[in-house]
Amino acid sequence: MSLDQALQRRDRVLKRPVPSLSHFRRQALPKQSRLPHGQLQHVPPKLLQALELLTELVPQAKMIALLVNPGNPNNKPRIRSVEEAAEAKGMQLKTVKAANPSEIDAAFGFLTQLHADALVVSTDPFLESRREQILALTARHSIPAVYGFREIAAAGGLISCGPSLTGVYRQLGGFAGRILKGEKPADLPVEQPTKFELVVNLKTAKVLGLTVPATILARADEVIE
Repeated sequence: MSLDQALQRRDRVLKRPVPSLSHFRRQALPKQSRLPHGQLQHVPPKLLQALELLTELVPQAKMIALLVNPGNPNNKPRIRSVEEAAEAKGMQLKTVKAANPSEIDAAFGFLTQLHADALVVSTDPFLESRREQILALTARHSIPAVYGFREIAAAGGLISCGPSLTGVYRQLGGFAGRILKGEKPADLPVEQPTKFELVVNLKTAKVLGLTVPATILARADEVIE
């Protein structure tokens, strides 16, 4: 295959509508999702709720760390919203960045130097892919952490709050079905997740010496004992 043929095949593939969980090429975004001047409004995930949960779980916490992947384009509004919320509660927030496994190790070493009382792990595909490493490090350093997906709490994380991945994939399947039936991708709206889950792992809480307040247990969609 020549270079020209390969480029033509690539262009044909790129023109096909591909339903996506979170990231879109701006040119392929439905008109309903755009603001004036073609800007897309990002809504930060449930990081503020994660901060609220930490204040209930670790009421003495004064220094909170936020672990992010610096390559994630959604970081700026996320960090700003959490910083403002932490400041309003009289807490310090330190953003720690990690873009590869070795930087994750270094980040937890930095958390120890900071004497961080708790950790919020930002929702991010790379950080999600390193869940085993992050869980091992939080256990080693005995740091309470809040995550974005149920699957991490089920694997040993203390607590998670965020969109249901099962629900998101069902929404994605619905979009794929509508496109296959002939609807134009540009006419479809951009949807936010509709189902959210709060999951508490009591086994991990016991190891960390934490008592989960009844107010959190009453709100939890799932309690792992």
